[in-house]
Amino acid sequence: MTGLWDVILPAGQRRGLEDLNERLDLDLGDRHAKLSGFWTMLVLSAVIAVAGVLGDSTATVIGAMIIAPLSIPIMGVALGIVRADGSQVLRSLTWVMAGVATVVALGALAAVPLPDTLGTVSNSQIAGRTSPGILDMVAAVATGLAGAVGLARRDVSDVLPGVAIAISLVPPLGVVGICLGTGQPILALGAFLLFLSNMIALIMAGTLVFTAYGYAREAALARGFNRKRANTVVAAVLVLVLIPLLSNTAANLAVALWTQRVTDVAEEWLADVAGGRLTDVTVTSATAIVDVQVPGNLPDTAPLLAALDGLIPAGISVVVDAGVGMRVDVGVVGAQ
Repeated sequence: MTGLWDVILPAGQRRGLEDLNERLDLDLGDRHAKLSGFWTMLVLSAVIAVAGVLGDSTATVIGAMIIAPLSIPIMGVALGIVRADGSQVLRSLTWVMAGVATVVALGALAAVPLPDTLGTVSNSQIAGRTSPGILDMVAAVATGLAGAVGLARRDVSDVLPGVAIAISLVPPLGVVGICLGTGQPILALGAFLLFLSNMIALIMAGTLVFTAYGYAREAALARGFNRKRANTVVAAVLVLVLIPLLSNTAANLAVALWTQRVTDVAEEWLADVAGGRLTDVTVTSATAIVDVQVPGNLPDTAPLLAALDGLIPAGISVVVDAGVGMRVDVGVVGAQ
């Protein structure tokens, strides 16, 4: 085991505690320069993220991820826990919360002048960040482990840009602001849950790696701070985050099942329509949108609604969209 540990962290590559603490505590050293850099990069990252989300541009959103200024105080929380320094934990959390509020506010301001017809469901950058699942947490923990190792080892710091891309911090906060600005609090809550789960995963992974690398032994216990209690609090928050993530994973599986059922029924409904073709099916918690192409008028939609009764939950509205001027609100399942 000792040999394996030497491979994971060669003694000659371990970053000193003071050096690591200097990097992760925004209030140490040249505080003015650190905070200037933090706020400049955070605002720019937020603007890039919001623009990328609104433009549905993956490349632009990745640009916002690479900057990733929020990861510094988040990892500062983890190191504060390991060092048993309650003041560092509180300082770092304060910067995290201030950063969160700033990004959300910028997203909401950007969304205010937008038309009410903004397609949040069809926007892949929004849809992909409003339904986090348990796999997102697994990926975030693995990413956090890689990031903590990169910070603790002097020779692998070049992995940090890749880690920044892998874990999403600023983009989901931008989505929170956009969804709040467009009057969609449920979607905003889903995006915030993604950010929160990623933040907790980073703190847990950082705490584990920094403790395993011996920083806890090296640091002196701060008066009035209980490391065991701090770890218990972080673990409790992790459980609280995991509960909605597991629930959302189950909900995503259910929506996938309903989507397949709507697809099967819609294809059967169009089977006798010459030239008719099903192009897409989108199911949310309240609406099922069936996109079709037909050469003439739509066939009677009543059989479609009747066939879905019992296959998807009652109360879901069914809409058939055949293009401009041919969008039909079929009705509500179970309301016949």
